[in-house]
Amino acid sequence: MNEIICPNCKKAFKVDEAGFADILKQVRDHQFEEELNNRLALAEKEKQSAVQLAEAKTKNSFQEALAKKDRELSLLKANNATDLAEKLAKKETEIATMKSQIQQAKIQKMLDVSEAIKQIEKERDNLANDLKIKETQTQLLEKSIKEQFTNKLIVKDETIKMKDDEIARLKDFKQKLSTKMVGETLEQHCETEFNKLRATAFQHSYFEKDNDSRGGSKGDFIYKETDPAGNEIISIMFEMKNENDETATKKKNEDFFAKLDKDRNDKKCEYAVLVSLLEAENEFYNTGIVDVSHKYNKMYVVRPQFFIPIITLLRNAAMNSMEYKAELNLMKNQNIDITNFEDKINTFKEGFARNYDLASRKFKTAIDEIDKTITHLQKTKDALLSSENNLRLANNKADDLTIKKLTYGNPTMKEKFDRLTDETV
Repeated sequence: MNEIICPNCKKAFKVDEAGFADILKQVRDHQFEEELNNRLALAEKEKQSAVQLAEAKTKNSFQEALAKKDRELSLLKANNATDLAEKLAKKETEIATMKSQIQQAKIQKMLDVSEAIKQIEKERDNLANDLKIKETQTQLLEKSIKEQFTNKLIVKDETIKMKDDEIARLKDFKQKLSTKMVGETLEQHCETEFNKLRATAFQHSYFEKDNDSRGGSKGDFIYKETDPAGNEIISIMFEMKNENDETATKKKNEDFFAKLDKDRNDKKCEYAVLVSLLEAENEFYNTGIVDVSHKYNKMYVVRPQFFIPIITLLRNAAMNSMEYKAELNLMKNQNIDITNFEDKINTFKEGFARNYDLASRKFKTAIDEIDKTITHLQKTKDALLSSENNLRLANNKADDLTIKKLTYGNPTMKEKFDRLTDETV
């Protein structure tokens, strides 16, 4: 054991060798650290001194170099003063020239802009004038269209008023009459309308009441027309039907189709026409001339205002077929053998009937369009032209029908005609 006296408290204490070695180590470490710190401080002072010395040397060196450069610059300025003055004057001249060019360019640009503005203003004025002209034309066109439309509306309103007046008159007329008297008055109306035109349009026509009841029934009127040679052109069986609005049992047009067809066949009439005021609210019968041949052959239903037009339509169509009817009657009167002849006649009649039906439907369309507003006039015109074209086709077919064509391929008829030709010669 080693005894150690504390330098502070002066007390003695014992430590073994390990403790003594540890204390010794601490003392040595403290001394080493203190020495190291002293050395570091000294080295730091030496470094600061060296840095300050280096900075002083560097500053002196820079000052010398700067003084040298100042002397060189002064010398250069002295030597180049004249050159610089000349170059400066030249530059100022160039600048003045460039300013003058810039000013001229500005002036030219202003002139160009002014000219462009004038051109644009001129175009603007022209466009404004054109716009005013267009607006004036548009206003005139609108005024013209309005006037035309107003006139058409006036005509339409007048037409509607006339129809309303006619409807009101007919309703008032029907309310004042009994069922029997209405029917009789309708017959009288049709007869009167026909007699108005008999002397001018129907000079060679027969139109009388059907008084022959041998077949069990009779129609109201029969219309027939023949050519100067006595050949029948057309025949129509007419039936006139109406009833009072207050009648308990309302009749329909179809209720009279079968009887009218029977009367037509019994009296050997070609067509059957029902002139009717029945079913006044039914638009199907209010469109004009109604073809009901899909139910009964060659039968039509019309309102009283189409009584004369249906006669004229059927009559004009029949006139176009007079030639073939005349030839047919001539053959019948001479008792010619008509083997296979009837087939050709039927073929022709079917073709004629098709064209006639087309013409009839177009005529109905034309009448319907006439009853509508004035704006449908063009459509009506097209329908009438189409009707005329079909009638022309029917007429061409009638004109194209000859004895030679009818007897082609029929040796019996050909022999008859050859014999007839030889006898005539």
